[in-house]
Amino acid sequence: MKFIGKNKECFEVVDITNDNCEILKASKENELSLIWFLSDNNRLTIDSKAYTFNTNDIVCSTEFHHIEIEHINSLKLLRFNKPFYCVLDHDSEVGCKGILYYGSYNLPMFKVPEQDIETLEAVWKVLYMELQSSDSLQLEMLQMMLKRILILCTRIYKSQLNFEVLDTNADIIREFNFLVETHFKEKHSVVDYASLLNKAPKTLSNLFKKLGNKTPLQFIQDRLLLEAHRLLKYSDKSVSEIGYELGFNDVQSFSRFFKNQEGVSPNDFKHSS
Repeated sequence: MKFIGKNKECFEVVDITNDNCEILKASKENELSLIWFLSDNNRLTIDSKAYTFNTNDIVCSTEFHHIEIEHINSLKLLRFNKPFYCVLDHDSEVGCKGILYYGSYNLPMFKVPEQDIETLEAVWKVLYMELQSSDSLQLEMLQMMLKRILILCTRIYKSQLNFEVLDTNADIIREFNFLVETHFKEKHSVVDYASLLNKAPKTLSNLFKKLGNKTPLQFIQDRLLLEAHRLLKYSDKSVSEIGYELGFNDVQSFSRFFKNQEGVSPNDFKHSS
């Protein structure tokens, strides 16, 4: 079911099986998706990496994720565009910027705990009811239900990322994540982002250490590597063009970076199966 508003707002909720799973690949510009798996052994390849998703796994994706379908049993897809609800403009409402969307080099995915399944099912049921409505409050009601889902999922994912150990500093990590997503092509050093955040580089390193996560530099490099993978596999651009697009001064610098991270040259990676 789909809602189309007067100002190009688009919101849809779809039950998907292997018969209609091509819908997963149809994301348009400025669209965000949330995929809730209802069964075991759903297999997708996302950005050249194979995943198996089981019952009550959730994954969040954007228009930039390249999804290839291996096998789907059953899932629910929620998809919305920026005119319907912009998570950047309304970050204070749901707090998912830099967590579910716009800020993770890893694919944001998590399992819904048993105690939250009933809540998620109830909100989803209301969504179906509202999509069949046609009164003047339909848009506001759908937005309200979407926010409820995003808040719940953000809480679950933050808990699984162990964000509680950061206390009041969690927003610094979220903002760092978002800034890397915004500037990774031109800013490659921790100092660059520390300056944008008005923090010392050591402060960022200590916060990442609390999470037991990778260092800030590794985070930046992983985001660069992800984009390199996408461009090498899914575009016709040359290795030299990709290197310059990612902010490297010359193709040799890009090739050294890629080989140090992957163990193969970008050219070999591009032409591998």
